[in-house]
Amino acid sequence: MGKKIVIVGAVAAGPKAACRLKRLDPDCEITMVDQDSLISYGGCGIPYYVSGDVSDASELRATSFHVVRDENFFKNAKGVNVLTSTRAMSIDRERKVLRVQHMESGEQQELPYDKLMLATGASPFALPIPGTDLDGVFTIANLHKAIEIRKRISQGQVSRAVVIGGGAIGIEMAEALKDLWGVETSLIELAPHLLPGIVDWHFAEMLKVHLQESGVDVYTGESATEIIGDSEGNVTAVTTGARTLDADLVIIAVGVRPRSELAREAGLSVAPWGGIRVNRRLQTSDPDIYAAGDCIASVSSITGKETYAPLGSLANREGRVVADNIAGLPSTFGGVCGSFIMKAFERCISCTGISYKTAIAEGYDAEYALTSPPDRAHFFPNQSVVIFQLVFDRRTRKVLGAQGFGMMNDSLSARIDTAAALIGKGGTIDDFIGVEMAYAPPFSAAIDTINAAGFVAENLCENRLRQVQLERFLHWMTDMEIEPDWVALDIRHPMEAKPYVERYGKDKWVAVQYEQMREKYSEIPEGKTCIILCNAGTRSYEVQIFLDHLGKTDSMVLGGGLNVISRLGVDWYIK
Repeated sequence: MGKKIVIVGAVAAGPKAACRLKRLDPDCEITMVDQDSLISYGGCGIPYYVSGDVSDASELRATSFHVVRDENFFKNAKGVNVLTSTRAMSIDRERKVLRVQHMESGEQQELPYDKLMLATGASPFALPIPGTDLDGVFTIANLHKAIEIRKRISQGQVSRAVVIGGGAIGIEMAEALKDLWGVETSLIELAPHLLPGIVDWHFAEMLKVHLQESGVDVYTGESATEIIGDSEGNVTAVTTGARTLDADLVIIAVGVRPRSELAREAGLSVAPWGGIRVNRRLQTSDPDIYAAGDCIASVSSITGKETYAPLGSLANREGRVVADNIAGLPSTFGGVCGSFIMKAFERCISCTGISYKTAIAEGYDAEYALTSPPDRAHFFPNQSVVIFQLVFDRRTRKVLGAQGFGMMNDSLSARIDTAAALIGKGGTIDDFIGVEMAYAPPFSAAIDTINAAGFVAENLCENRLRQVQLERFLHWMTDMEIEPDWVALDIRHPMEAKPYVERYGKDKWVAVQYEQMREKYSEIPEGKTCIILCNAGTRSYEVQIFLDHLGKTDSMVLGGGLNVISRLGVDWYIK
């Protein structure tokens, strides 16, 4: 008889560890315990099931060869015993026993172990407002609730929905409701912008604009104060400090927290915010107990500090590491970059590492390179602009993060994945400049997005490029008197620049075409700080270099150019 392994949690990390361990050590006796009746499903696919992209809930539980991963599958195909609808009650570390309760019968049982793994996942944050218990109010906690949501929608019971929470799940659910089902959908986020703590404000704003253009009403900087119901207990509306939104469906998606009560009660080390602390081998403070998945405290590859990264992709990798170590194969799990990507209608947004705002808060000498290149060769049909940003430390040249916003295709995913690999290994600006990317016109430009962002970052680091911060420029555009010595130098085609010159006058907006700059630079007013504008920023940098050569050094470039501005929904932009 081999070692007795008990795993608490059977969704992602747990099943991965069980199956890997059984392959490494066929003699081991593995028991998985889960309080749910549905196990081993792709939780990240729930919004796509609700939307109808995934036609049946069983597909989220099926293997690639279309077999549902249930208790019988694990027993017969994997040799793993599974106890569903069974709650883990307590851990007796001294006796090495897990006490469980079978939820249907109430019967309790002790499961002895040689090694124990906690893969208890995460639970949704509860919203502390009245009305969360009304019928029609849901959190995305498990597959059962997703099935009920879709059932109500498909039966025509939902015409107006409110999603509370502008994180990834909230946005995906808002898209799911509006895109396929045509439900009138509102999205509320307490923070000033969507995806708070994940991307910088300008990327969040581009996403917000696209959601609104796609028919979702988005309210940022507002907090839900009450969920209102009728006399029969059915939800009817959500109130904020500014408005009342009618609803017959409310989805609360305000984040998740680690399920670590079992670990804490057993005396294991748990971070104040709830993550179970583990070492690089994913052992807890008890070397015979491992933990993985959404319940653990991870370490940031960038800052070296504790962080939280509840992602199915990481959970599966962590499950493998746990299995290796239990089987006697030394294996470690490194830090996390926090790589993220999501689709929203016809756009996608992604990031890896930390944002510019976070980098400043962490004390880095941070700067960002904001670019807007084509996502493939500029002459190739259907090429489109991708907004791409590198965040870096000026002192060390270390790249701290990357963010992107573009069309819903694979171009952005390839660049963020490359950035994540480089950043995870401590990559510098020089690594981004030098990384070799596969090139063909249908897939990328000859100068890849990654390399181009590295070039801009290097120019900033070496003080060859001076840029104006995007937020400062937008502030000036709404009140040009705050910087009375500034003037916009528009180097685009005269037909593009003409409406702005007419609107603002030549004392605030000067047009000198890029191709004619060497002949007509004398038209640039003296004693003014020129904010050089083009579509992407590349020509603006060249003009800045030329003006510097002439001794006209009082200029700044708008990184990413008007390609960025056009996606921010500002009211002064002229299409």
